[in-house]
Amino acid sequence: IIALAPAALFSIYIFGLDALRVIVISIASAMIFEAVSQKVMKRPVTLREYSAALTGLLLAMNLPSTSPWWLIVVGNLFAIVIAKQLYGGLGYNPFNPALVGRVVLLISFPVHMTARWVTNSRFGTDAVTTATPLSQMKESLANLGYIDIVFGKEQIIDLLVGNRAGSLGETSVVLLTLGGLFLILKRVISWRIPVLFIGAVWTMTGIFHLIDPTHYADPVFHVITGGLFIGAFFMATDYVTSPVTKKGMLIFGAGCGVITVLIRLWGAYPEGVSFAILLMNAATPLIDRYTKPKVFGAVDQKKAAA
Repeated sequence: IIALAPAALFSIYIFGLDALRVIVISIASAMIFEAVSQKVMKRPVTLREYSAALTGLLLAMNLPSTSPWWLIVVGNLFAIVIAKQLYGGLGYNPFNPALVGRVVLLISFPVHMTARWVTNSRFGTDAVTTATPLSQMKESLANLGYIDIVFGKEQIIDLLVGNRAGSLGETSVVLLTLGGLFLILKRVISWRIPVLFIGAVWTMTGIFHLIDPTHYADPVFHVITGGLFIGAFFMATDYVTSPVTKKGMLIFGAGCGVITVLIRLWGAYPEGVSFAILLMNAATPLIDRYTKPKVFGAVDQKKAAA
């Protein structure tokens, strides 16, 4: 929460009170659903662990500032009750709860989740409803047959700072990176998943861009647009739903990056980070199984049988 706070506060600066409204409603509803579901299931109420608050904040950062209150509440209902408590609570959920909430909203209410992005008015422009950079890329390919997006030094600076349309967590790449580095330096998370995640996106999109720059955007564009940084640092690194082995983390991060690129380039949705992480969450038990280190002195059962 501390590492994500600068980016969250910056989103309030960018989008104004609408962003604050989304964050407050999301955190409050997440904590209410946590307490009520634990009471109903006769489990200890664990609000002081701040797990529910973090889930609410992460879901808020994955929503547009125009989200109506009921959309935020429904997202947290699925995140906390369905994706977390029904599986046994914290430590037993196979999928990242906040991402489950986001994907349910994305599939069920696509208009609210994909067509009501608002640009900010803090950089000398009027706040207007517009498409995200990734959506603009998809639209130009569909309508023109090639990418018709100006992407120069000024556009790169805008994307890094946060002068763009998108969810609350698609604002400042710089602040999200600083928060991620803080988590790595404090050893809260490992560097393996975010580095392999971002690196795989850079490498794959770079190869396709070299092959055909008219149909595939620059790798810099793919890395600093969308929800890649919040996904790589704050969601893919979730302890419960990611591998525990070092080799497994590398595989997990690379897999997230590959699936993200596949969805962005050829999928129906312009962004693939959420789907990629959830699909790799499903593969986590298998990854752990085949990457766990051998116990010193253990007997190889196959060799022993032979």
